[in-house]
Amino acid sequence: MNRREFSQVLGAAAAGAALAPLAAATDTVSPAARALYARALILDCNSSPPLEDRLPLPQEDLDETRGSGISVIKLSLGGINMDLAHTVAEIAQIQQIIETYPGYFTQVRLADDMARAKRSGVLGIILSFESADMLGGDVASFEVFRGLGVRVMQMSYNRRSPFAAGVMEPDAGGLTPLGRDAVREMNRLGIAIDLSHANAATTADVLAASARPPVMTHAGCAAIHEHPRNKSDAQLRALADRGGVVGIYDLPYLTASPRQPTLDDYMAHLEHALRVAGEDHVGVGSDVGINPFDTSAKGMAEFARQVEVRRKAGLSAPEEDRPTYVIGLNQPRRIEVIADRLLRRGYSAAAAEKVIGANFVRVFTTIWTS
Repeated sequence: MNRREFSQVLGAAAAGAALAPLAAATDTVSPAARALYARALILDCNSSPPLEDRLPLPQEDLDETRGSGISVIKLSLGGINMDLAHTVAEIAQIQQIIETYPGYFTQVRLADDMARAKRSGVLGIILSFESADMLGGDVASFEVFRGLGVRVMQMSYNRRSPFAAGVMEPDAGGLTPLGRDAVREMNRLGIAIDLSHANAATTADVLAASARPPVMTHAGCAAIHEHPRNKSDAQLRALADRGGVVGIYDLPYLTASPRQPTLDDYMAHLEHALRVAGEDHVGVGSDVGINPFDTSAKGMAEFARQVEVRRKAGLSAPEEDRPTYVIGLNQPRRIEVIADRLLRRGYSAAAAEKVIGANFVRVFTTIWTS
């Protein structure tokens, strides 16, 4: 199953009824937050624009992407079990969209491309992998995909790969010997190592072995809600000590089932990460699309269908029983709301700017620069 397709289903464009609260939510943002959001480089470290399987893209989707105010996203491609050929075809599809709509999209390959996207008013797209299936257990594949523009990779999804073990394999060990070779190769190539789905042993192994800062692009805090996808304080501190950044996600794993998480729950995780890791090591990785989750009956039915597919494939995590959105953040300009809440809670504009983009810009610049 295609991971990006799953994300788009879970974050599908909302029907009119679901979009109705958008204006009201946006109107509550303070002038200070609006000004900060307008001048800052906004980076969501796991998201996707409204993409279709064929061109042309609907103008309303293009308008929604531009209206989000986001400068750069990290886009996960290659699904959670996709082979090399299908992954290359998906990369080609994204590159065709970028070529067709240069006034709306650009590919981020170099650190300077992020600032260029902000200046140009287009959405910069960082290509990334959550799975390792497309690599075929071959370390040489990292260089091939780096040549295609993939700049962030995980070495396992929730289960085990030839390189490492994921969070649903807590007792499967960490990096394999091949995984250690992969860390060295990713360091050599300047590919960011993402530990979002890594189990504790893999996380510790990579933090010890990597010469460049690893990242956790989309996660939560286990101290706020214990869940396999949420990171312990020790992991957050170790990541910060290595210069890495953690992005807090908008997933239901922020709270215990069956309650749908709210903006206050999101801020509890974000502020905890700031206290533990420090303001230089926390960002946003929503793990949902730019467009809002479709809360209509049709949208919820499709969500239930996709969750069942993941469950039968053995790829799901606990508590995947709620829609993938946070009440109060189910809108394209959700990071502006986060910036507003940070300012209202006494964080400086400089600290808020780090969280909404600058920290991930810094760490990617460090990793991608020889």
